Amino acid sequence: MSEIRNYTLNFGPQHPSAHGVLRLVLELDGETIVRADPHIGLLHRGTEKLAEYKPYNQSIGYMDRLDYVSMMANEHAYVMAIEKLLGVTVPERAQYIRVMFDEITRLLNHLMWLGAHALDIGAMTVFLYAFREREDLMDCYEAVSGARMHATYYRPGGVYRDLPDTMAKYEASQWRKGKKLDQLNEDREGSLLDFIEAFTQRFPGYVDEYETLLTDNRIWKQRTVDIGVVSPERALQLGFTGPMLRGSGIEWDLRKKQPYEVYDKLSFDIPVGTEGDTYSRYLVRIAEMRESNKIIQQCVHWLKENPGPVIAADHKVTPPPRMDAKSNMEALIHHFKLFTEGYSVPEGECYSAVEHPKGEFGIYMVSDGANKPYRMKVRAPGFAHLAALDEMTKGHMIADVVAIIGTQDIVFGEVDR
Repeated sequence: MSEIRNYTLNFGPQHPSAHGVLRLVLELDGETIVRADPHIGLLHRGTEKLAEYKPYNQSIGYMDRLDYVSMMANEHAYVMAIEKLLGVTVPERAQYIRVMFDEITRLLNHLMWLGAHALDIGAMTVFLYAFREREDLMDCYEAVSGARMHATYYRPGGVYRDLPDTMAKYEASQWRKGKKLDQLNEDREGSLLDFIEAFTQRFPGYVDEYETLLTDNRIWKQRTVDIGVVSPERALQLGFTGPMLRGSGIEWDLRKKQPYEVYDKLSFDIPVGTEGDTYSRYLVRIAEMRESNKIIQQCVHWLKENPGPVIAADHKVTPPPRMDAKSNMEALIHHFKLFTEGYSVPEGECYSAVEHPKGEFGIYMVSDGANKPYRMKVRAPGFAHLAALDEMTKGHMIADVVAIIGTQDIVFGEVDR
């Protein structure tokens, strides 16, 4: 009688469904997973150590590069930690701008997740649809910061600058001309807020398109229903946060439970799943996109009505206006000191967390009174989710591993750091 033994298979790191650089060592009994061992650290860049050797204001750009799909949400936790230690008050207009861009970032993240998750499972069209909308939102990033991805737009005390009054327009080319060009530029005639408002009016229709393609699709449901089931109790024990926790039926969202900025002034719901499977988490994220769209609309309405400063006036922490630095000696000294030495932060420690698109993203910071952190630790949501991969895949088939990695929505910049 032939001997039956388990096989060990390397899944990734070059596998297109490994979402970055995950090396998964799978122990297989035929095609059934007996054990899944995630090997991480292939993208380790020492972000936390680097931040401990740089002045506070020079590490904001590192945050963008952690979860490189949710750039401004990462910055938000970092600047809030510095503000807590400094005791800086952020102007209300800046708080609304931050919340608006947090939600734009959530849409960017969920669109990327939806397109990639569907592509992994075998649905091609959704990917192309989702990237059509991402393009408009990337233009919003570019309008405020000059960069499509690594924005470095949030600053301790507020945001880098106010929202622009004009939007960049498409120029005529052999592919875009005449009526087509006018149609593309139709929403770009006004300010950034007008552009965002027009987007929020179109967006629910786009979400309907994704749902038409997937929600009742027989093949999609066969690939996601009852796959990677996590009970509510187990989800809590494993340290799940965000859509992974809400998909298991636990209503926990920092925007409601521990409100920060102006979330307590806005009206929105927390979508919660029931089954704790891949399909439930899909439905939660789809519903979250609709809720984020409502939040953005409320922020746009408030920002149109209420002009004001967007960064604190304390020039020991925030740079003086450019014109002042050119005409006023004291402003020039502030500017020079700020960008060479930064600022000293009072001794103490704090933990600051935001409801990141993937879960709870937190920064634990310890200051010894110097101009750089004594210790900094990033609490990455994906790290806790990845730890549950073995449990979630056990007993499933190889093809289901792809669906489970997709439903976790992991990005390795923040996992490996």
